[in-house]
Formats: sequence, C-alpha cells, structure tokens
Amino acid sequence: MNEAYIVGAVRTATGRKKGRLSNLHPVDMGAIVIDELIDQTGVPTNGVDDVIFGVVSQIGSQAGNLGRNVAMSSKLDLEVPGTTVDRQCGSSLQAIQFGAQAVMSGTQDVVICGGVEAMSTVEIGSNIRDGLEHGRGTPKGDRLELQYPGIQFSQFDGAELLAEKYEITRDELDAFGLKSHQRASEATKNGLFKDEVVPLNIKLEDGSADVHDIDEGIRFDASLESMQGLNPLREGGVITAGTASQISDGAAAVMVANRDAVERYNLPVRAKIHSLAVVGSDPVIMLEGPIPASKKALEKAGLEINDIDLYEINEAFGSVPLAWAKAMNASEDRLNVNGGAQALGHPLGGTGAKLMTTLVNELERRSARYGLVAICEGGGTANAMIVERMDQLPE
Repeated sequence: MNEAYIVGAVRTATGRKKGRLSNLHPVDMGAIVIDELIDQTGVPTNGVDDVIFGVVSQIGSQAGNLGRNVAMSSKLDLEVPGTTVDRQCGSSLQAIQFGAQAVMSGTQDVVICGGVEAMSTVEIGSNIRDGLEHGRGTPKGDRLELQYPGIQFSQFDGAELLAEKYEITRDELDAFGLKSHQRASEATKNGLFKDEVVPLNIKLEDGSADVHDIDEGIRFDASLESMQGLNPLREGGVITAGTASQISDGAAAVMVANRDAVERYNLPVRAKIHSLAVVGSDPVIMLEGPIPASKKALEKAGLEINDIDLYEINEAFGSVPLAWAKAMNASEDRLNVNGGAQALGHPLGGTGAKLMTTLVNELERRSARYGLVAICEGGGTANAMIVERMDQLPE
C-alpha cells in the first residue's frame, strides 16, 4: 500500500466573531489557502485529483457543496472536483483522513484537504434553527428518541459532565485557559506562526485596506484574575467563556500526496501520516471521544503516548484536553504548546486542518518526530491522527 505524505499545510489567522474577517466570504477564504498551497508546492493546477473541504453549518454562504465552490474559486483547473464533509468539529481532520486514504489506495495521487467556517456570517446551529423555523423537522428522529428519551444533546452539558467525571476543578480550568492565551501570545510575539499563516488582504469597517495575519482572539493581557472573574456558562458549573473555544472565522488546508506524486512533481516531504482513527463515544457526555480515538491511533501505530513529542487536542472547552491528558497520562508540557482554541479560536469546519498545520510546523521547528491531533465532535465522535515528521522520502 502507498504511504500518504503531507507536502504542504497553511492556514489563515483566525478572526473574532464580527471581527476582521467577518466580511470575507468563506468560499474565498478557502480558495486563498488552496492558492497558497499551489504556490508553495508548485503542483500544476491540473495536478490535484480532488478537493475535500470540511464545513459544519451548511446553509447560506456555506451551502451548495462548498468544497466544489472553493475549488472553482481557486487557481485549480475547472476539471478538479470538490466535495464537502461534515464530521462536526473534526470535519477538516476527517477531510485529511479521506485524502490520506485516497492516496494510500493509489486511486488518487494528490488531494487538497481542508476546511473553513465563517461563524460571523453563518452562526453555529443556524442550519438546524432554519429547519425548525420553516417546519422542516428536527435532527432527532423517533428511533434516536427511543434510544435517548427526552435528552437534548448539548456540548455545554458535555463539557461540564467531562469536568465532573475527570475531577477537573474551576481553578484548573482557569489556569489552563490562561496558559492557552499566554502560549499563543508568546508564539505570536516570537513569530512562530509566520510560516503557516497566509496573510489576508481585508477591508475594514471604515473602508481602509489592511492585512490580517495575527489571530484576533488572543488576549495578550490575559490574567488569572480576569479568568476567575468570569461567570460560569451554566449555573453551578465550572466552564466559563474564558475556558471555552472562541467563535471564529478562518480556513486551513493540507496537501496530501503519495510517493508517485512526490517524485513526479518534486514535492517537499514534511510529514508522513502514520496512523488514523475515528470512533464513536457516548453522545451525552459527547466530548470524551479524543481519548479512545487517540488510544486507537496509538495502537495502530505501535506507539505509546510517551513516544509522541507533541499533542494538539482541540480546546473546544478546557475540560477536553485536561481530561484527555489525565486519561492518557500525557504531559501537559507537550500539549497545545502554542496555545489552543481558547485563545486562537475554533472555526469549526477548518479547525482540524488548522491544528495539523500548526503541529507540522512545530515538529519541524523542534526537529521532533511524532505528533498527534485529536478532536471531539458533536454526536459523540472523534478523530485522531498521528504524523511523523520527515524532510525527504524514506528509502
């Protein structure tokens, strides 16, 4: 079987809700990161076999097969197809998995895998609300109601249940939320994101032009006192707005290729996709899936958690990576070392590719070997992937 190599990975800097990217169409954001991959790798515009893009709220500007629209809006030839994936918050990590499977099988040689979410324009859950308002039904059918009678699946409830199960306190959460902002601040000040971020030309509210290249949600002056002063999102709970992921706009994309394509186009080999996993878990607690997904990916790779140099576990809520670290007996020193979604944002459909982009760049910076990405997802599913840094094809 062929191996799958990451030969390019880029992202936009995220924008805050109603912030600097709120007037940029999600299809255009997606096209911009694809164009950057083409420019960086030198792959011909007809040399890509497919574009697989994740997006969660498929309505309005994100409807109508966004993946194909992104491909048509980019430098790629019209003959390059595109499709759209919804694995909730792990949509673009699933896109990378589908792309990896395609090039491993040899049915395709080069696939661009990514995702986008314009949450300022298309609010989370707007597709569901629109359906309800227009009498188009509810996502929960009779059979699911029999399985989970009277239960409304909620990520907010899941975050609290996860904290309770793994005995994570409000103090732990506040300290971890602060660390996310501090790490993101340091990474930004030291230029660590410079190589992975595609600068975006934007127009501000006053009509003036500007360049967006810094993640807008980072609180450079964050303090423990400010974190502790926030009210919980649920009465009696421990999760606050400071320990939840930020609503964001952004896009990211990864180019995956097999050996034939690497040799044909003389592509830079940055990492090998070592193993991948997707699992289902309890949809009520919902956010625990990264734990079994990571264990499955490690087992497939024949590795232990201590073999992994860096972990990117999406900070949907602070309780997710903290529970993961406790369950996996993983070092927090290797966890989200440049900050996570509490500071850098969580543009739903684009987050998996965003995290992979940051991970590959940090592995290269440290000359480290293995990295792991895992993301919790609505409905109690989770994706995990292990990559191995490389700088050339193995013999």
